[in-house]
Amino acid sequence: MEFIEILGLVAGICTSSSLLPQLIKTVKTKEAQDVSVFMFIVMLTGNSLWIYYGFAKSDLPIISTNFLALGLNIAMLVFKYKYRHR
Repeated sequence: MEFIEILGLVAGICTSSSLLPQLIKTVKTKEAQDVSVFMFIVMLTGNSLWIYYGFAKSDLPIISTNFLALGLNIAMLVFKYKYRHR
């Protein structure tokens, strides 16, 4: 793996994992009232398009980090739904 691919992976992991603090807070407080569903729908769309682009370019850092982000965004939407009545 070349340096630029490693750099891409590190950058992607940093940006993709930026949702972790919100996820952790939501799980701890069991509240997601202030979370914007629309923002996560836009992010899911963007992540999906990046994954498609990554496959088209055979770019592992783009594919893997956007799968990570996609999973975290889906988890956040699940928590938004799960904690909606609190």
